[in-house]
Amino acid sequence: MTKAADFLVEIGTEELPPKALRSLMEAFASDLEAAVDEARLGHGNVHGYASPRRLAVLIEDLELAQEDRKSTQKGPPVKVAFDDDGNPTPAAMAFAKKCGVEVDALGREKTDKGEWLVSEVVEKGRKAAELVPELIDSALAGLPIPRRMRWGAGDAEFVRPVHWVVLLHGKETIAASIMGVTASNESVGHRFHTSGPVAIASPGDYLETLEKKGHVIADFERRLAMVRDGVTKAADSAGGTAVGDDDLYDEVTALVEWPVPIVGSFDEQYLELPREAVVSTLTSHQRYFPVADKDGKLLAKFVTVANLDSKDPNQVRDGNERVIRPRLADAAFFWDSDRRIPLSARAGSLREVVYQRGLGSLHDKAVRVADLGATIADLLEHNPAPIRQAAMLAKCDLVTGMVGEFPELQGIMGRYYALSDKEPAEVADPIAEHYLPRFAGDELPASINGQVLAVADRLDTLAGVFAIGKKPSGNRDPFGLRRAALGIIRVLIECGLDLDLKALIASAVDMQPGVRADGSDPNTSITADVYGFITDRLRRYFLDRDESLATETFDAVLARSPLSLVDFERRLAAVQAFVGLEPAASLAAANKRIANILRQAEVEDAGEVKKKLLAEPAEIALEAALEQAIADVAPMLYAKDYTDALTALAELREPVDTFFDDVMVNVDDKATRNNRLALLSQLRALFLDVADISRLSI
Repeated sequence: MTKAADFLVEIGTEELPPKALRSLMEAFASDLEAAVDEARLGHGNVHGYASPRRLAVLIEDLELAQEDRKSTQKGPPVKVAFDDDGNPTPAAMAFAKKCGVEVDALGREKTDKGEWLVSEVVEKGRKAAELVPELIDSALAGLPIPRRMRWGAGDAEFVRPVHWVVLLHGKETIAASIMGVTASNESVGHRFHTSGPVAIASPGDYLETLEKKGHVIADFERRLAMVRDGVTKAADSAGGTAVGDDDLYDEVTALVEWPVPIVGSFDEQYLELPREAVVSTLTSHQRYFPVADKDGKLLAKFVTVANLDSKDPNQVRDGNERVIRPRLADAAFFWDSDRRIPLSARAGSLREVVYQRGLGSLHDKAVRVADLGATIADLLEHNPAPIRQAAMLAKCDLVTGMVGEFPELQGIMGRYYALSDKEPAEVADPIAEHYLPRFAGDELPASINGQVLAVADRLDTLAGVFAIGKKPSGNRDPFGLRRAALGIIRVLIECGLDLDLKALIASAVDMQPGVRADGSDPNTSITADVYGFITDRLRRYFLDRDESLATETFDAVLARSPLSLVDFERRLAAVQAFVGLEPAASLAAANKRIANILRQAEVEDAGEVKKKLLAEPAEIALEAALEQAIADVAPMLYAKDYTDALTALAELREPVDTFFDDVMVNVDDKATRNNRLALLSQLRALFLDVADISRLSI
């Protein structure tokens, strides 16, 4: 008898949100697999499939039923379960009743603590057909859907109304209701190429049957490959290459079930628009792929991916061309009309735009960013004037027609408008660059002015939102503060801006008009909160960047609260190198021991070491080694050569080990004891100049 068979579930819906389709597919497959594993149903590979109107999961060789499971229930001790005459006590009878057996049927188990009554219980395995509907409901309920909707008269809620459900285990249809829909073996094919249901004989036939009889490519990855290949060939036939990122390819794949690329064209006059405006019009609004020549210059061509194999492709092409013309015309209108008003003349309009209640207008924010940017420029010994000018113009494009229609072009259009106004590049470029990086892995500002403005803008955002008591909680982050913090981290570290981060945060907080909701507003507390928030992201940044990095290594550096993130990175690299040295384990343990001794002695400053009180050879040797180490390491620390400093300090292992082997610190003589504590305090302080290596576990 077969113990396993392939399993298929398909949830048929109205058109699913294209930008979320991949994540829904992956989450459904992984969550259902996890549920099946938890239900103790063995299986083979798990495959997730999706198209605009379906989510599906195919599980190879899913067991038909759970294995029976044996378990042992432990009862009372035998000496409690029976009286002196061997008769069962109420405790034994209660345990037997609980287990559903007679007392005589109970077993006994001997342990180190005595003998106990036990009962062997066999839990009968349930059939997969009984379990999977519950597991599917659980997986669907856990999908990342921000807003669920209801339809009809039922209580079911999902991202889109559900119209059919396929539920097969082998060739057998599982009788169940999912999302209020009775399951069957009948799917639905392409909206235009098929009519009537498409019967699925078995899970293994799913993809082929839908393709041949339903005109649907249900495999998302295969459909994506078809879109990429088709778009590439179509663009090549148009004399160029397609312009589009992975997100656009994913979105287009999520919009079609039967991809058919078609080349279209538009009036060449629109190529006079800024490149980004044309690309945004084609990609964001219409999901078309622009076509560029070998030099990256746009051609008056695009590739669209139709969702049907039309008998008259020219009609499809004409329809897409008609749609794009007014969009490009709008962009051209905005480009012409926006440039009639200088960007600087729009600064007054920012006074009428509320940035955030309690934090003033966008103009107020621009002034704060300009002041903070100038402060940073002074610290870097860089000219603050163009940064101030860029800061005052950076948000002005938000009140232009182009950015109102194409919000994704904020900053980009500001740069174009600034250049059109004859602003120098050192002012215009930062207007676009201060939004960088927009997301994880995005490019960083190329100019120093752009880097300064990017940091200043994000610090103002963090300081302001924290000041009005709206810092993120749980998964909620409506102001994008986690992304802002990561942006600050990346710019400071990867662009090498060696700045005192806590001082900059304090400056940003001091500029805010808002205070905490409770009215207390200790600015130092807000500064500490923002600093802690950023360092939490910093931990994730370093751990993601280097899989070999241990959390305790990060904590060893964090304990010293380095002023700048550039300095933090140097120290972190030094501690990582130190951990690999042979003396590291011994010295880390010694530092931990020293920290404990000093803490128990309640010593904050033990003072200077008095050489005349040194008596034991081991403490004399340690003091001499310390004196030499301080002289050797001082120039390294001054130059921030932390790796060389820790490598040099590693030479102290032998005198430190000998000291702890031969010398008692807490002796009765107070002067001797204090002198030895001073010696250990000096040793610990030397390591603390780099990091708290007592936190390492090597």
